[in-house]
Amino acid sequence: MQKKETITSLQQARGQRKLVMITAYDALFASLFEESADMILVGDSLNMSFLGEPDTLSATLDQMIYHTRAVCSGAPKSFVICDMPFGSTNTLDEALRNSVKVFQQTRADAVKIEGGIERAELVRHLCDNAIAVMGHVGLLPQSVRSEGGYKVQGRDEASFAQVIEDAKAIEAAGAFALVVEGVTSDLGAAVTEAVDIPVIGIGAGNATDGQVLVWSDMLGFFEAFKPRFVKRYLNGAELVKEAAAQYAKEVRDGLFPNDEHTYGK
Repeated sequence: MQKKETITSLQQARGQRKLVMITAYDALFASLFEESADMILVGDSLNMSFLGEPDTLSATLDQMIYHTRAVCSGAPKSFVICDMPFGSTNTLDEALRNSVKVFQQTRADAVKIEGGIERAELVRHLCDNAIAVMGHVGLLPQSVRSEGGYKVQGRDEASFAQVIEDAKAIEAAGAFALVVEGVTSDLGAAVTEAVDIPVIGIGAGNATDGQVLVWSDMLGFFEAFKPRFVKRYLNGAELVKEAAAQYAKEVRDGLFPNDEHTYGK
């Protein structure tokens, strides 16, 4: 029986084994990922994958709680992290109230908070009140509109230094681990070297302590575009279309259902 990861085991993995994190939004896919993933992230990317939105900002707290409950049900032996959506952590009181709501209404093991130095006090406030926090620095999807798009960080000295300082601040505030997204490989390595907590990369090179991918990207279901950092391990969209076309043909040709798929007396 698979042993569930804990904050202690995840932190002890640093330098010993690479950590695997995959997003999931429902019980079915969570159950399929449970054997392979050390952590499952219920990402606010769900509204891009499921609702067809251009960014993550439309996800609500109630949506995140609903999907986190589903993932926890489907993968009870997985360490599950709930993304705190845009607008749910604007103040210390609001962040604590909403994080407590996540913990009370789901079996999530932690929440994820985007931001660097400017969010350190908030992260500390949550950690001081028994909320486990995973940080998120580098490219911040929730800031895509204010930043004018998705911009890789670390290509100039100022952003390179800023992301490192952000990572240090979030670690000092009590985060047990950190996601670093959309940075040069040199910066991904520098962030990993600068902190003592596990660093999970997405578009951050291979020197981090682990990797995370959005499941619909990883399995080739999302066709609109493919970021440079994504590797498709399955042509999911093509396989589903082929299966749906075969089903439709058999129905129209009167071949399905046949005797094998029909109840007798």
